[in-house]
Parts: sequence; structure tokens; C-alpha cells
Amino acid sequence: MSALRRRTIDDVLAQARAGLRRLSPRDAWDAVLDGALLVDIRPAAQRAAEGEVPQAVVIERNVLEWRLDPTSDHRIPAATGYDLQVVVLCSEGYTSSLAAAALADLGLHRATDVVGGFHAWAAAGLPATGPVPGTRPDPVHATRPDPVGAGSHAPRG
Repeated sequence: MSALRRRTIDDVLAQARAGLRRLSPRDAWDAVLDGALLVDIRPAAQRAAEGEVPQAVVIERNVLEWRLDPTSDHRIPAATGYDLQVVVLCSEGYTSSLAAAALADLGLHRATDVVGGFHAWAAAGLPATGPVPGTRPDPVHATRPDPVGAGSHAPRG
């Protein structure tokens, strides 16, 4: 029996991000204006607490691959092919990196995410509705220094 290879979540996150061309919020907005599909993967409670992006298609993380795989019987109408540019948005840009990497693994080679997530999107003054100002902190997750260099708080999604 061989030993299992163990990695930390920081290792997994770094590997996921190494394969992505991540976008700043403004670059993501430009991509949306050019036809990219912006996908908000935050759970309903998080969207309600923080705010929403009117131009985003909401696909919660647990069904993302099925909704965007062009060969899936459960895909959304916009999932028309592997060349679709998908920009994934979460709360702070952690979960979205993992999700975008999973989409790239499916062959959606233009999948990426927004650096800093919805918090950075709202701070940049981009279109958002709901509670937005300062975006409410998520009491479920504790803050910690970010060893990967992508933000200053523990991931909230």
C-alpha cells in the first residue's frame, strides 16, 4: 500500500491559480461587456447578506460543473461550447479559483475567476445590488493571514 500524498488547501489553491489567468474586478467587468459569462457561485444566504451582481448568472457551487459542461443534460442554455469564457465570482476569490480550475479541467479553457471576489467587485464600484457597503462579514469563518497572497482574510467563498 502506498502512502497518500498529502497537500494543504493552500497547496491546492496555489495549483488551481497557477493554471488560471485571473481577472481584476475591472477586467472581469470588461470581459462581461465583451460577452463573457459571469457566474456567481455564492450560496443564497451569502448573496442576501453581501449583495448581488445583476449581470451574473447564479449557479451555486454544488452544481456548477453540471450546469456548464456543454455535454451535460443538465447544462444551462449559455453552456454552448468549450470556448465559452466563464468568469467565476465568489465572496473573496478563494472558492472561485477552485471552481474555475474545475471548469478548466472539464475543457472550458477560458474559465477564470475574479481576484478578491464580490468584496473587490463592490469596492471597485461595479454594478451590484443589495447590502453591498463594506459587505457584511461572514461570522462562520474566522479571519487569518493569507499565506498565498490573494487577500487578507480566510476564505468565505
